Amino acid sequence: MPGCNHSHSHEAAASAANPGFRKVLWIALIANAAMFFLEIGASWQAGSVSLLADSLDFGGDAANYALSLFVLGMALQTRAKAALLKGVSMGLYGVGVLGFALYAAFNGEVPSYTTMGVVGVLALAVNVGVAALQYRYRNGDSNMRSVWLCSRNDAIGNLAVLGAAVLVGVTQAAWPDLVVAALMASLGLSASVSVIRQARGELRGEPPRVANEHGHSH
Repeated sequence: MPGCNHSHSHEAAASAANPGFRKVLWIALIANAAMFFLEIGASWQAGSVSLLADSLDFGGDAANYALSLFVLGMALQTRAKAALLKGVSMGLYGVGVLGFALYAAFNGEVPSYTTMGVVGVLALAVNVGVAALQYRYRNGDSNMRSVWLCSRNDAIGNLAVLGAAVLVGVTQAAWPDLVVAALMASLGLSASVSVIRQARGELRGEPPRVANEHGHSH
């Protein structure tokens, strides 16, 4: 497709060993771990499922960045196995958030839109910053691609949380919060399928594929 960049397997391997990418992963790990602790407390205080989903996503991403750092520079097969594990974790996250949203639909309350808005802006700033740092590495192997997809989806999710905060404030109802939580779950499930598909291909010996800016691989 127009605008898609293609790379060869040796280029992807060289990028994976890039010290600049390692530095970006450390920054992302620290930022996501800090936001996990901040946001999980705010989500309970606000009674917001979308904030809870976002906090769990920050925690999962911090763990994924740690895993990426561990396998960085290792053989493609090892990195593909790590990406496969991350893909499965993305899927579990999606299923878990859907479960929380279903529970809240019957037992929840109207969340605090003020807290949602303030924390949502902070989370968006963190994720946009991390995604900007990772942008140049988005066309690497499945391990690098999974890192990029995490940050891209997080930024989209933060925009959705901010939209939900506005709608909760206008409607004084919980449904915008639940809709956004379901959207974030669907993003996690979609990324899970994409990363697992590419990782399995690399485990079969296929060269690393690259993704265009919409997340489709070629």
